[in-house]
Amino acid sequence: MAYTTVSGDTFDKIAKKVYGDEYCADILMQANPEQIMTFCFDSGVVLKTPELTEEQSGRSEERRVGK
Repeated sequence: MAYTTVSGDTFDKIAKKVYGDEYCADILMQANPEQIMTFCFDSGVVLKTPELTEEQSGRSEERRVGK
């Protein structure tokens, strides 16, 4: 799956839009190492948005409830 950025997007904002959790930003960064130094995106950048594994989904849930 892919996500096309809009001006002003950041990895955490995109993670919130795509996965419902800004703490999944690290997954987006790992999938898009060529953009790792980008803090604020221009519009039109296409990023890979991998499906979350069950483990990754669980990790983000643990973060939300403070475990």
